[in-house]
Amino acid sequence: MSALLAKLSPPAGSKIREKRVGRGIGSGLGKTCGKGSKGQKARHGGDFGKLHFQGGQTPLQRRLPKRGFRVPFPQKVATVNLSSLEAFDAGSTVDAAALRAARLVQGRDVKIKLLGEGEIQKKLTVVVDLASASAREKIEKAGGKVVTPEPVAQKAEG
Repeated sequence: MSALLAKLSPPAGSKIREKRVGRGIGSGLGKTCGKGSKGQKARHGGDFGKLHFQGGQTPLQRRLPKRGFRVPFPQKVATVNLSSLEAFDAGSTVDAAALRAARLVQGRDVKIKLLGEGEIQKKLTVVVDLASASAREKIEKAGGKVVTPEPVAQKAEG
């Protein structure tokens, strides 16, 4: 097996030798190094050929005022309506694992919020991260309960 590995070579044309410039006139890339003579293209590196380069003028994306704000680490929230909880058996506990098994919630690291759209007749214990007031009211009216984690108290500075 090792004899076969020793005979491996890259496909033809995939390896290109590095262009060595400034090594004398006999190399074909000596003196001006293939850049011709004089001018901006001869004097600078390849940085001014970029997509948004505007001849040394301050580029448009830097001249325009910056607006708005993007949250760097947004919290993803998956919503579940009350009407979709009718699929579960009465008296059961509906948690994140059950919602994922029923394909009602997808994605990793998402918070689950229960919304009050629709009606529910079954007594369920629902364990979610967030719940709307109308959803809580409707589940408690049907005899069930909603369990959400306690909010983390902020430490008072001083």
